[in-house]
Amino acid sequence: MITDEQLLRYSRHILLDELDVAGQEAILAGRVLVIGAGGLAHPALSYLVSSGVQHITIVDDDRIELSNLSRQFWFTDSDVGQHKVSVLSKRLHQLNPQAQIQPVVARSNALLLQQLIESVDLVLDCTDNYFSRSLINRVCLQLHKPLISASALVFSGQLAVYDFRHGQGPCYQCLFSGEINDQAASCAKQGVFSPLLGMMGSAQASEALQLLAGIHPNGCWLHHFDARHFQWQKLRLSANPSCSVCSKKALSTDNSG
Repeated sequence: MITDEQLLRYSRHILLDELDVAGQEAILAGRVLVIGAGGLAHPALSYLVSSGVQHITIVDDDRIELSNLSRQFWFTDSDVGQHKVSVLSKRLHQLNPQAQIQPVVARSNALLLQQLIESVDLVLDCTDNYFSRSLINRVCLQLHKPLISASALVFSGQLAVYDFRHGQGPCYQCLFSGEINDQAASCAKQGVFSPLLGMMGSAQASEALQLLAGIHPNGCWLHHFDARHFQWQKLRLSANPSCSVCSKKALSTDNSG
């Protein structure tokens, strides 16, 4: 039951016909896992926490560096050297004291992801490498949890929502064939335009809140944003029948194991 204080705090959401009290109550009850505490996670978590999501787990093992401060705006100079998730959870709790934020200082692996994803409603992938994204994608599919995946590099951003609640694709792996070595394709090597991360992370939060509230449109779309020319492209994604993760053959092999 929503309280009088919450009615006032989230009144601008409640005024929206699409959300109303029921939608806001669903947001308040939502359980979200955010993997990564970098440039995408900061705007995404800001809107999730301020919008009322009260159960959030953040996973990352990185420590704050000076080069992070231009994009990861919850950190200050005095935080350099500390674990990102520890500092971030404290700052976000100040933003909304009602939020229960669990920091997990760890690098994602299959066992940890299985444990954490099983108890949440949806997952935000805010990581920056192909290996992590592929692993998160696979576990979310196995556990039938929606996955909101975003990336940002140089001036180019991508976002997709993979709704695995029915245990089928398309999935992140459908976009790729074979293994990818993306060690050279990182913000540290190629750079990234700071506001781009804000836009893509905010978009992740928007998709997450709509999923929690039950108003997210059907279908899987890949959204591409070109920050240099401020242009969006939207492409419908279909399951790859030969996908090594979500095809019928792959799923039957997985289940038999």
